[in-house]
Amino acid sequence: MSERIEQNATEHRFSSRLGLLLSVLGIAVGTGNIWRFPRIAASNSGDDGAGMFLIAWLVFLFAWSIPLIIAEYALGRKGRMGVVGTFAQIAGKRYTWMGAFVAFVATAIMFYYSVVAGWCLYYFITTVSEPLPLTLEASRATWEGFQTSGLPAVFHAAAMFGGALAVWRGVKSIERVNKILIPALFVIVLIAFVRSVTLDGASAGLRFLFTPDWSTAKDPRLWLEALTQNAWDTGAGWGLILTYGAYMRRSQGVVKNAFITGAGNNIVSLIAAATIFGTVFAILGSQLGQTETLQIMRDSGPASTGLTFYWMPQLFQQMAGGRVMAILFFLGLSFAAFSSLISMIELATRVFVDLGFQRSRAIALVCLSAFLLGIPSAISLDLLGNDHLAILGNQDFVWGVALMISGAFVAFSVIRFGAERFRMEAIAGGDGDWTVGRGYDRVITMLVPIQAIVLLVWWLYLSASAYAPDSWYNPMDPYSVATCVVQWGIVLAVFIGLNKRLADATLRHRPLVEG
Repeated sequence: MSERIEQNATEHRFSSRLGLLLSVLGIAVGTGNIWRFPRIAASNSGDDGAGMFLIAWLVFLFAWSIPLIIAEYALGRKGRMGVVGTFAQIAGKRYTWMGAFVAFVATAIMFYYSVVAGWCLYYFITTVSEPLPLTLEASRATWEGFQTSGLPAVFHAAAMFGGALAVWRGVKSIERVNKILIPALFVIVLIAFVRSVTLDGASAGLRFLFTPDWSTAKDPRLWLEALTQNAWDTGAGWGLILTYGAYMRRSQGVVKNAFITGAGNNIVSLIAAATIFGTVFAILGSQLGQTETLQIMRDSGPASTGLTFYWMPQLFQQMAGGRVMAILFFLGLSFAAFSSLISMIELATRVFVDLGFQRSRAIALVCLSAFLLGIPSAISLDLLGNDHLAILGNQDFVWGVALMISGAFVAFSVIRFGAERFRMEAIAGGDGDWTVGRGYDRVITMLVPIQAIVLLVWWLYLSASAYAPDSWYNPMDPYSVATCVVQWGIVLAVFIGLNKRLADATLRHRPLVEG
């Protein structure tokens, strides 16, 4: 009997450290690296460059992301369950609702993230099968025509179906898929980077990206945006790395893997930003001044789509070999989106498996529910405002900001367990792994919660002062304070009410062997 349990535990682990790292990098490297990061860097640049933003962004890699990634790896490896079960074990049964909230936030993001993955897939297919748009107007018409058709729902369904297949056989199929997707993504990003930096005028974009404008260092907004970007693009505090951590072997160290994950993610972001800055400055630099060029990079468009789906296809058309570059760009974007999507599907699936569902039924339930709940974003129902993507924008805002709460809850689970005890029992161990000292205890118990509170207050302040200043109290405004408070409040009330049932049902199926 014991031999059978040991064999079963081994079968439900990543086969190698490389497989684990590639899969976790699949979580971290998503559309936030390729799509959002270059725009945020441009938006927080000074007159002389965006380098100060990069410095602040790197500071928060070590102050926020890596400490939480260490915690998630260790929580997953110690608990050997999904997010809900891990919180019940580590933080205590009374705080199971926190794990449920963390799991729901990532799952709520999945509802519309699969829509975005569908957009990327559509644009990849379009760049392969059709000529690139000759003008910005033509590029915009392509986007509008796509959004007002039924195709977003079709590609949303395709993304969810592909994700279901990727997680169907558990960690084995997840590892197999990521061993293909992530190396291919890295190759695509490097090819696009090399082509971009060889364009005439690209050096001006690279110089601007990496040159610090020291006068911007005193701007609190820059630091808050840098912290937000790191919180969103590394996947730290989402519960996704915790879920994959449940499948890592005891011998696979936590700390070294966390540093590799964070560094690998940020390297991809930097390469993507260099590619975008180089391309935009090379193509537009001879036509427009620096101010106008930066304004184009900062223009978010509906649901932050402007640079990626309006400008990039038209800019690729103007460069030699642009068709190939466009194909590679949207293929890489599709791979990045899909690798992150499958981790969200696995997180939700593992929660239901821990509750006693058969895996196949859990996958079917998760993917069907995600498809149905993603339909409003996919078909662009105008229920919340004049923007035809208002629903998607609302969900991105509400649950994106809720990730700050998730990060605080992950830190709380460590605090509740005891930071020093957690460091000695859960983080320590692993062949050739690095060690962390007492400084980690202070970071996870003090610095991370403070950052989470500051970020949460910051985004709610922006909502009340900039996004919805005249309707901050209206829950039907897609970017109001009230829409956040009402949606979070409903979800928290449900999970707090179900806390005991969730704890009892999940712990009833806790694993017998850590392995």
